[in-house]
Order: sequence, then structure tokens, then C-alpha cells
Amino acid sequence: MGIENKIRELIQDIINENGYVLDDVLYVKEDGMMFLRIVIDKEGVIDLEDCIKVTKLINPIIDKEDPIEENYIMDVCSKEKGCE
Repeated sequence: MGIENKIRELIQDIINENGYVLDDVLYVKEDGMMFLRIVIDKEGVIDLEDCIKVTKLINPIIDKEDPIEENYIMDVCSKEKGCE
């Protein structure tokens, strides 16, 4: 199972339970750094507060399970605005 699928399984339920849709999970290398990108959606517009809320929901789960051994940056972003 790929890392993206493992992360998806860990966080899908909590994201859905809080009114969001998990659109995509990407684990990519950019400029020599690894990024775990969690792309979310919902009815209406996703704003910065939504991204912060989802980060706070999933961070403890990912920290506890610790599925990624190397250093990475987690980025929660919207489908509409993309990830920066």
C-alpha cells in the first residue's frame, strides 16, 4: 500500500465527520523537500480557517500513527485554490 493510501485511510473518516471531503492525498518532492499535501473540499468555499481546522483534526492522528519516517511538511489546502 502506498503512503498516500495509508494516510487517506487514517484521516478520511474524521474529515468526513466534520463536513469536509478528502479530495486528494499527495506525497511529493519539491525543491529537495518532501510535502504531504492534503487537498480538501466542502459545500461552499474553503478558506484558511477550514485548512487550519482540518490540520488540527488530522495532525494528532498522523503524529500518533507516524506512517512517514522521513522529514516532511504537511500542507492542507483547498481544491479550488490549490496548494502553495
